[in-house]
Amino acid sequence: MRVALFVTCINDMLHPRTGQAVVTLLERLGVDVDFPTEQSCCGQPQFNTGYRHATEPLVRRFDRAFRDYDYVVTPSGSCAAMVRDNYPRIGAKAAAEGRGRELAEAAALAVPKTYELTEFLVDVLKVEDVGAYYPHTVTYHPTCHGLRMLGLGDRPRRLLARVGGLRLRELPGAEECCGFGGTFAVKNPAVSAAMGADKVRHVLGTGAEAVCTVDNSCLLHIGGTLARQGSTVRPVHIAEILASTEGSVW
Repeated sequence: MRVALFVTCINDMLHPRTGQAVVTLLERLGVDVDFPTEQSCCGQPQFNTGYRHATEPLVRRFDRAFRDYDYVVTPSGSCAAMVRDNYPRIGAKAAAEGRGRELAEAAALAVPKTYELTEFLVDVLKVEDVGAYYPHTVTYHPTCHGLRMLGLGDRPRRLLARVGGLRLRELPGAEECCGFGGTFAVKNPAVSAAMGADKVRHVLGTGAEAVCTVDNSCLLHIGGTLARQGSTVRPVHIAEILASTEGSVW
């Protein structure tokens, strides 16, 4: 199979180790991973802010970058949801406006092969024990896009449950939003900060050493709130946990 890594903007700019962890993990499982250099932003910030037409060139770029691959794997529930849920909407609206079916066809190709990392591991590779070792107490926050748009369900938890040395703690109020929401945090900073404070209160209540998610965007918000409170709880992407082994902890 031809597999491409869609690293996403936040990971590329702020959390490159997450993308590296994905490659390490997949290669350990026997998957050859390519990184198409033409890839760019999925267009989520523009689309969510109401600039649908400004998103269209990014749909075309995604199509050019990933058209020849069997699977596109991304360590981001948020960006995977953008492709799977919103690209078809963009294509359908463009067609309804009489501007052809190019975008709709691009979306039709992208949707069935785009997977968030934990989906790809469980649904495509059919693995839950990835040979990981992470000797820490961890709590898991299910991010909004992963939970509500992708329907990840218990896939991430099933993977975490098979990590050697990891002790998983239940997170109270787990399904409540952390408050980031992309541009929501910019437009509604006070509400965003209050939601983040609630999430961090629950995280601290677990006594966990680390909090993990499938989205570094949410971890930026949670981690920033933890840091401002002087907490030593570590925000860590699930890819970095799953890539860790006894000889190499990310």
